[in-house]
Amino acid sequence: MSKAGFRKHPVWIVLVLVMLCESQTLASGLLETDEPIKLILNDWTSQIVLTKVVGHILEDMGYEVAYADVKVDEQWGAMVRGILHVQVEVWEGTMSQVFGRMVSGGGIVDLGSYSATTREEWWYPSYVEEQCPGLPDWRALKACADIFAVPETAPRGRYLAGPWEKPDAARIRALGLELTAIAAKDGNALWVELEKAIKEKRPIVLFNWTPNWVEAVYDGKFIEFPDYHPDCETKPEWGVNPEFAYDCGNPKNGWLKKAAWKGVESNWPCAFQMLKNMDLDNAHFARMAALVDVDRLSYDAAAEKWLSDNRNTWSNWPPESCKK
Repeated sequence: MSKAGFRKHPVWIVLVLVMLCESQTLASGLLETDEPIKLILNDWTSQIVLTKVVGHILEDMGYEVAYADVKVDEQWGAMVRGILHVQVEVWEGTMSQVFGRMVSGGGIVDLGSYSATTREEWWYPSYVEEQCPGLPDWRALKACADIFAVPETAPRGRYLAGPWEKPDAARIRALGLELTAIAAKDGNALWVELEKAIKEKRPIVLFNWTPNWVEAVYDGKFIEFPDYHPDCETKPEWGVNPEFAYDCGNPKNGWLKKAAWKGVESNWPCAFQMLKNMDLDNAHFARMAALVDVDRLSYDAAAEKWLSDNRNTWSNWPPESCKK
């Protein structure tokens, strides 16, 4: 085209250049906004390591990432308001009700379930069965609750609960157990107590979950409570005790999901699609946790090692159209 032609069509040239730049930006996976994507860090190992893994992948895609330590019960409002943006581990057993409300309200987007399935329940090392015959049936606890006593709870036994919101006291009352729920200060405190008990072959019953590193290291079982049903939480007449709710266990084979603030899709569409594509099985989650809790790596070092060891797993999460 001649110089005269350029002079006659400056607007069209500008529009074409703008369209080309926008197309190139999307194809290269560059930021649609220059704001950082804020990732939520909770207080259990697999969630922290996976969040760091996601952060590294997003940074490799060209995004700026920030992290925020937030308690589970405080994260939802921050996500709805767009203060925080991504939660990589939403567990059915502890978060399903509030998560469902937030998704129904439109403030949070369900990014889908992992292949991994979950269970969050009371757990004990297998040697405890020698002192409490009948386990893992929950009714065995009625005859042996005292073997779990500690100075803080004696003569009642102790159930070492996690630091996360669970209706343990309501379950103990509904099932008539002579136990007191004592919450650990954080997830790591659970494993410190477990390790001490196992070294001493001392009875202990505590909160545990799968996927988690414990199942790969210690032999143990979950307590088998009456099967979960939603009515167990709201209708006292349901279940083995017609006077109280929560006379059941937690869901088995529960889902494990990813979630995001509703604005992630419009502000960072390539990141949104990458998060939807993410998938992991139980073994991957367990290995992430073991890198810290067994191998004693830092969270950041564990994330880097997992990324290095599992490139074939995560390399296809970023869409081809968004790769640099």
